[in-house]
Amino acid sequence: MSYPRLEVADIFRAHGPAYRRAHSRHLNLPQLKVMSAIETCRTAALGGHVAACTKCGHQHIAYNSCRNRHCPKCQGSAAQDWMQARMEDLLPVEYFHVVFTLPSQITDIAYQNKAAVYGLLFTASARTLLTIAADPKHLGARIGMTSVLHTWGSAMTHHPHVHVIVPGGGMSPDGTRWIGCRPGFFLPVKVLSRLFRRLFLEGLARLHQAGKLRFFGDLSELANPDTFQALLAPLRKSDWVVYAKPSFGGPEAVLAYLSRYIHRVAISNHRLVSADADTVAFRWKDYRIKKGDRMKVMRLPTAEFIRRFLIHVLPSGFHRIRHAGFLANGIRRDRIAMIRRLLDSEPKPDQMAHEPPLTGADEDDQLQPCPKCGGAMVVIETFTRGQTPRSRAPPWEDAA
Repeated sequence: MSYPRLEVADIFRAHGPAYRRAHSRHLNLPQLKVMSAIETCRTAALGGHVAACTKCGHQHIAYNSCRNRHCPKCQGSAAQDWMQARMEDLLPVEYFHVVFTLPSQITDIAYQNKAAVYGLLFTASARTLLTIAADPKHLGARIGMTSVLHTWGSAMTHHPHVHVIVPGGGMSPDGTRWIGCRPGFFLPVKVLSRLFRRLFLEGLARLHQAGKLRFFGDLSELANPDTFQALLAPLRKSDWVVYAKPSFGGPEAVLAYLSRYIHRVAISNHRLVSADADTVAFRWKDYRIKKGDRMKVMRLPTAEFIRRFLIHVLPSGFHRIRHAGFLANGIRRDRIAMIRRLLDSEPKPDQMAHEPPLTGADEDDQLQPCPKCGGAMVVIETFTRGQTPRSRAPPWEDAA
């Protein structure tokens, strides 16, 4: 395993305190918590354990992870845990990837009303798929889906959209048979786009009418109903971006792909190139380029880099992964079992989640062999926040 030489945590530790002082009036509590979590992740501030080699006695200290969902360092093991838990949900059918994106005219409203607008994005996109799929003119089936919210583009700008992974088919209305979609085709994108546009704009208008939207700064005039409706009017006629990516090679490929999407954050440590007091450089993909190498290096002022990272912090308690249809929480297990019977398919032994998710302090380090001799490493001591680990010989040496 290769580790990045530069991490977001390094930037936050070096420049986070100054950023907090300069922008104290513009940082909310969730953003402050994320900064603190990333700065202390895998440091003595969170405690940890001492591991020792059973063969040569070599010892090393591993510090606890912050487990924050916005931390780039913590998402790798989280993705593995999630993937293991979802293995038994896989169906032997074609899967499709559909993306729903908010127009740029709404992104500023979304940023000032994250919980309300992001929640509406989930609801409108799921309802769109469920409605069109249930229409006998299209599929005529009750489908299921897993949706993941992303709020960023490759350059960490605010770009709210949901990725939806959908099995290619669904249950008949009477629940007696599985209705599969045509090979390589799920649902018509133009039809999805128009219904999504209508459902979202209707929902946004209801939120405004109910007084559930707040507007600040340059958007303060949108509190006026007439001004708000004037903003929405042209959006009712414009084309909204909804597109379906090609189907996956198989269910296992779907799960690996989805686990990466679910636990992705605004920027990974591996994309960072350099950082100093003035500038942070990172790799990004320029989607405006149709042919050739899309990867470029962007250089931002350090404060702007931190600002862009923090605009993607979600409200406390907001779920960025949601399931709907026959994959909804509470009915998923029974519906999956029913569909397997309809398909005459049972999960393979290697598709069952035998092992519980890892929950220890630093599972990756616990599983790594000794860097000196390759022997097995075991935990010989744990210590909590503020404690200093005691240096001691492994117990098997004491016995000798």
